[in-house]
Amino acid sequence: MTIYDPTALRRELHEMPELALHEKRTSAYVAEKLKALGIETHENVGGSTGVVGIIRGTEPGPVFMLRADMDALSFVIDGKPCCIHACGHDGHTAMLLAAASRLKDKIKRGTLKLLFQPAEETLQGAPVIIKAGVIDDVDYALGAHIRPIQDVPAGMLCAAVRHTASTTLNIVIKGRGAHASRPHLGINAIDAACALMNGIQAIWLDPKMSWSAKATQIHADSGATNTVPDLARITYDCRAQTNELMDDLLAQIRRVAAGTAAAYGAEAEVILRDQSPACLYDDDFVAEVAEAIKEIAGPDKLAPDCGGGGEDFHNYKLARPEIKAAYFGVGVGATPGLHASTMHFDDTLLPLGVAVFENVVLRHLG
Repeated sequence: MTIYDPTALRRELHEMPELALHEKRTSAYVAEKLKALGIETHENVGGSTGVVGIIRGTEPGPVFMLRADMDALSFVIDGKPCCIHACGHDGHTAMLLAAASRLKDKIKRGTLKLLFQPAEETLQGAPVIIKAGVIDDVDYALGAHIRPIQDVPAGMLCAAVRHTASTTLNIVIKGRGAHASRPHLGINAIDAACALMNGIQAIWLDPKMSWSAKATQIHADSGATNTVPDLARITYDCRAQTNELMDDLLAQIRRVAAGTAAAYGAEAEVILRDQSPACLYDDDFVAEVAEAIKEIAGPDKLAPDCGGGGEDFHNYKLARPEIKAAYFGVGVGATPGLHASTMHFDDTLLPLGVAVFENVVLRHLG
């Protein structure tokens, strides 16, 4: 019986980082490992780099899905573009492969789906998987993520990562160009953009809840230094504790954009780019994960729930509300933080996540 070591797998995967929807080497690696275990393997899921392994029991039972993401992040270091696993997806893929090797011969009832999802970082992966029909029969969905040292101490686990709703949007401001010596003949898109950003900073929502709207990019260039620009584009990263709060935030941003632009005689268009919902969990399933953590690691290793970041995993329950969903955190001492080009963690702690996967699955399918 082959049992995969998640630490060894992660170190191999770390050497093949690939961007969203381009995880060709990674998906081939995953498929090879699944096939070596004799697991039914489906590649190019939905026309993407997604991979699904299926283990079927001999008795009727629920369909249980474990999910890991595979993509890495893009950086420019010393003027050179590069790709780095700076969010731990190599560790997630390694944990799921290791769990597959431990569960292969233990599924007695129902069906276990092993989803290796592409493109979490760009929020494109889950929609592809949903469209492909992978979740159409799923009853339970469980995911996991390594946690930075600020969230969960190394060697501990939390039963729920309380992700917030996330939206990336562009605001396009259209003014009127003019010669810089006659600015009164134009409408300066930069002036309107600056006022608009100040207006968004003045938005107030329920202070008892967490939310933010940050300008992360601004572009305005007429092509000449002596021309009033007629176009500006601002990119915003927006976060909100709940999906309803995100709806309120976006409504206020639209009002500020329209009103501020009009005050300058300009026009503003708010264009939503990427969105992921806030976490949508089932309390009884989260409690079950907490019990699994205490069982495999000890009661003193259960950390409080942590928050932060967004995840397209939550699109699965948004698409099929009847799915029972949970998503736990694995404390591996990741530092200085996720998405830092120098992020590193103690991958010898990955077996903790593997054990939780195995324990929870066998409660339903063993």
